[in-house]
Amino acid sequence: MPSSGEHSAGLLLFRLNPSPEVLIGHMGGPFWSRKDSSAWSIPKGFIEPGESQLDAALREFAEEIGQSAPAADYVHLGDFVYLSGKVVTVFAGEGDLDVSEVTSMPVTVEWPRDSGRMITFPEIDRAEWCSIEAARPRLVKGQVPALAALEALLAAR
Repeated sequence: MPSSGEHSAGLLLFRLNPSPEVLIGHMGGPFWSRKDSSAWSIPKGFIEPGESQLDAALREFAEEIGQSAPAADYVHLGDFVYLSGKVVTVFAGEGDLDVSEVTSMPVTVEWPRDSGRMITFPEIDRAEWCSIEAARPRLVKGQVPALAALEALLAAR
């Protein structure tokens, strides 16, 4: 099992409008600013020691989107492993949320790397609802399988 630094949890919020749409967030900062393909993410983050996976996913959603996730029956969608070995546990839930204004928690990093210069920016600079098909090329590669898992979940309903 990975250490807590390699294990994250996230929420894949969806709505039926009437076709399924998912909520994804564009990663902030200079590296991602002009990218769209593979530059979006499911709101997610590290699981703190002693924290349940679902509690971590709910906390991270609030930190990255700037508002609490809507009340829903969240279902464990799966554990998805990146090529790096990092594991992301994803929960799916149906709900709606106005994401016209995202107030993500700021992060501070050295940029450019090894420059000694520290910059601060929002972890997620914007969020939007989009179809599952539109989300596929936009999500980071390690999260794309969560979309297929959501489609399977919705087909079984």
